[in-house]
Amino acid sequence: MGQKVHPVGFRLGIVKDWESKWFSKKEYSKLLHEDLRIKRYIKSKLYHAGISRIVIERAANKAKIDIYAARPGIVIGRKGAEVERLRGELGKLT
Repeated sequence: MGQKVHPVGFRLGIVKDWESKWFSKKEYSKLLHEDLRIKRYIKSKLYHAGISRIVIERAANKAKIDIYAARPGIVIGRKGAEVERLRGELGKLT
């Protein structure tokens, strides 16, 4: 009988990459919950943009969030207004 291996875990580092890229010893649980809250918020606000992936990278006190969407125009908005609004709202979450 064969062993069951999770397909994403099996491909990490080879075909796929991590969804979150950061390391923390003391604040791991806090940052993990913050990541989940950020992803849930973005997916709910930008549901119609067809978001396929959200990658969060952290360094010191800064967070870089990459949003992969089928319809980037909805994410960006007119003259970048939607992006600026999203930055402000995410700043309140973090």
